[in-house]
Amino acid sequence: MSAARAKLGVAMLASATLAAGAPRPDQLEFRDLFRELIETNTSHSIGSCTLAAERMTARLRAAGYPDSDIHPFAIADHPKDGGVVAVLPGSDRSAKAILLLAHLDVVEARREDWTRDPFTLVEEGGYFYGRGAFDDKSMAAVWVDTLVRLRKQGYQPKRSIKMALTCGEEAGAAFVGAQYLVQHERQLIDAAFALNEFAYGVLDAQGHRVVMEIEAGEKTDQDYRLEVQNPGGHSSRPVQNNAIYHLAAGLTRLGAYEFPVQLNDTTRSYFSRMSGIVGGESGAAMKALVKDAADANAATVLSQDPRLNAMLRTTCVATLLNAGHATNALPQRARANVNCRIFPGVSIEEVRRTLVGILADSEIAVATVEPSDPMVLPPALTRAILKPIEQVMRRIYPGIEVVPVLQAAGTDAIYLAEAGTPTYGLSGMFIDPDLSNIHGLNERIRVQSLYDGRDFLYELVKIYAAQN
Repeated sequence: MSAARAKLGVAMLASATLAAGAPRPDQLEFRDLFRELIETNTSHSIGSCTLAAERMTARLRAAGYPDSDIHPFAIADHPKDGGVVAVLPGSDRSAKAILLLAHLDVVEARREDWTRDPFTLVEEGGYFYGRGAFDDKSMAAVWVDTLVRLRKQGYQPKRSIKMALTCGEEAGAAFVGAQYLVQHERQLIDAAFALNEFAYGVLDAQGHRVVMEIEAGEKTDQDYRLEVQNPGGHSSRPVQNNAIYHLAAGLTRLGAYEFPVQLNDTTRSYFSRMSGIVGGESGAAMKALVKDAADANAATVLSQDPRLNAMLRTTCVATLLNAGHATNALPQRARANVNCRIFPGVSIEEVRRTLVGILADSEIAVATVEPSDPMVLPPALTRAILKPIEQVMRRIYPGIEVVPVLQAAGTDAIYLAEAGTPTYGLSGMFIDPDLSNIHGLNERIRVQSLYDGRDFLYELVKIYAAQN
């Protein structure tokens, strides 16, 4: 076969629309598990992760897991933020375990804003709707389902398979379960590596599969407080030295600034592989940037896409403003929160100093908002990690390439990585170009995508668990 025809064949496979069929009996059982998770409200305002963990624990016990292999956890100060660790013991005590990580908590969702009840699983038009449908109850449900299936089959892995369902990954959390486990129950989750959320398969606008991503590294999520203090006075006697004007001028300079382009092994591999898949002007720019990271024209082309721009550099953006104390008074204080997503290897203090230089105003104090997230470097994508993924891809998603990606958003992977456990994001599920509206209204996931991802992760876990 000619190279051109071979490439065309791969393209046709990559653009094949997801096929929908009648669900298998085991998929219906999984759907019920998924429904129970969606319909357990785990938002931080009125929900309970502890209740969700208890319901998943009941399913594990029903599948035959003894109490010795199930470890619920919570602390007295946060009784609703509990989670659970479960273990399917391996036959080789010398082989380090693999860890399956997912978070149970979800972003707030108000019924009056949604078309459908966010805490009722709705299947409609080929989609499942509900808060957490993708982020992250899809993965939590798959991990519980995987342990249940393996136990019912009497399967004994070579490596132990550990699962941790935690609370506290989403904004507003007062207790972070993954961090707690690392600091206080490390032996429960100790593993050679972990699989986590938030890399995914990319669909185009027509619902065709494009590429499957694996997260190999995250940017550091860090807030900085910008503050101007001033004596103030009566608003009838304005002066040039105005706290709001100082802050506004500084933020305008920040808005116009772009941090320099940086590449690491993950992003070089991403742009190298995606250049041929994307093609056109963007593909040519990707290829040029890998060849020369200082290629300003290539960087300009790619920076037009917010997602690609976030992979290219550190980004900082103003997210909150607060100023003044009365309508008839000159402001005595003006504050802004600036949220930065810092490229791996760049320190939090280095970014703070850069902000000071950008703002170029001695009146604007720049402080690091504590606590700070740990700064971790991307894990190595070894053949032991990649080969099983490629093997399962050929069976379930033939013709689709696996591409490593640097994640701009943050996950609980940072706590495991800081403790020395390489952690990779891989959902095995394809989602729409709008990220299936996670964190927004009417969050959804394609029904077939969820079922396919379930099979993908199940097969992958079995391969990893059989490794030396």
